[in-house]
Amino acid sequence: MQTVTEIIDHQGSSSGDKPFLIIPESNTMMSYGELARLAKQTAQELYTLGIEEGATVGFMLDNGYWSTVLFLASMYGGFVTLPLNAVAGAKQLEYVVEHSDVGVVFVNNKYHGKLRQAAADLDRPIRLVPTDEETGPEWPITAERRGSGPLLPAVTATTDALMLYTSGTTGKPKGAVLAHSSMVAGGRNTVLAHELSAVDRALCVLPLYHINGQIVTVMGPLVSGGSVVMPHRYQTGEFWKTVADYRCTWFSVVPTIIKYLLDRAAEEPYQFGNDPRLQQLRFGRSASAPLPASVHRDFESIFNIPMIETMGLTETAAPILSNPMPPGERKSGSPGIAIGNEVKIVDDQGRDAATDTAGELVVKGENVLTRYYKNEDASASAFTTDGWFRTGDLGYCDSDGYYFITGRLKELIIKGGENIAPREVDDVLYQHPAVLEAAAVGVPDDVYGQNVVACVCLRNGFQCSGDELLKLCEEQLGAFKSPSHIYFLDDLPKGPSGKIQRLQLPDLLQHKL
Repeated sequence: MQTVTEIIDHQGSSSGDKPFLIIPESNTMMSYGELARLAKQTAQELYTLGIEEGATVGFMLDNGYWSTVLFLASMYGGFVTLPLNAVAGAKQLEYVVEHSDVGVVFVNNKYHGKLRQAAADLDRPIRLVPTDEETGPEWPITAERRGSGPLLPAVTATTDALMLYTSGTTGKPKGAVLAHSSMVAGGRNTVLAHELSAVDRALCVLPLYHINGQIVTVMGPLVSGGSVVMPHRYQTGEFWKTVADYRCTWFSVVPTIIKYLLDRAAEEPYQFGNDPRLQQLRFGRSASAPLPASVHRDFESIFNIPMIETMGLTETAAPILSNPMPPGERKSGSPGIAIGNEVKIVDDQGRDAATDTAGELVVKGENVLTRYYKNEDASASAFTTDGWFRTGDLGYCDSDGYYFITGRLKELIIKGGENIAPREVDDVLYQHPAVLEAAAVGVPDDVYGQNVVACVCLRNGFQCSGDELLKLCEEQLGAFKSPSHIYFLDDLPKGPSGKIQRLQLPDLLQHKL
């Protein structure tokens, strides 16, 4: 099976009564049979709205029953699903809505005003469909009242399935387009990496606008025939209770969440490692940012379950590397070995690097994106001449085939598993009339892995406060992407051409951090 459509139909017919999705807040269960029925009906509704085959269909919702239905049903019907980041700043949201050519977006009351404002200046109509978590979309007419509904087009392995915007170093996010075969391969790679079966049950606490949530904890169980427990949002105080109450066998988190769980461990009413309420739990999974070795050791020591460090990208349908499951060797500081795709290290000439020699990590496999939407230059430069996807990560491979990531070729900031392009912050700071030079940079952070700070040089005769600049950033970027601190410097380091040397800033700030 090479398409999302085929997998949903297969699971619906072979495992119809088996639970696929459970929403803890309402204790609502969706069976595989219900998923298949809703996927078909929802796809038919989209065609009734006048949405053309292959068009982009967006949703801006919290995790839940209907966000999962819309995510899968859009692909099922031959559309491209566009999960919109609910915490994105206004400028980024405006860009994504405009650039993606999305024509219809399903949105709840909480985000309706924000999305309506983002679409206000579009030169094309966009339909916002109110969608409540309990009742679903407000359809103008239901397929059930029309009888069988329109016939759906054939979907193939190469049909576009997902468009997800990922930040780059240029400041403007890029729309990574993944085909059905990539979605299936991403789910299959998750199954292979973690030895998942139909009896496994995942806890999904990462948002469905993130590739990790989409592929690892939705597509993975869908491919394996397992099930998913999906709260509306992550809450540290409810995490272990949800695992216990719903008999979850594994979960996928980011290092920031691991740190939150460790901070609260002493307050939990569980005897970790010897508690019958958690005896079904097999492992935890960490991805989206490097997991510090000390945090890794603390987690396994306190919670007495294996934490499997992995690595994935939006452009590769999530997982490319994973440490083996026990009793296989797990190497601290390494995201593991290649699983389900090919990975290697190349030097700056594109030649294969020797063992333990640093170079760029490149990937090849069915899971890799097809292109960046409306960006031929980025699509072309993303691949080597012989078809390997360039990740932009620097690392090396040891003699056992384990990869170690040492840095990035570019200046991307990774905060809590989310990519932040420094230029996004720079561009906002430069809007202030007092700012002469500005450069955002990532600095180490115990909670997020990296946090954002900015260095600013003011124009002669002008003044402004750090709070004033922070407020400007928060208004346009949202709190998450905004700097945690503004540092005022007399001058910013520059190279021979006058370009600001951003990577020198952390050393200059070392005594201030």
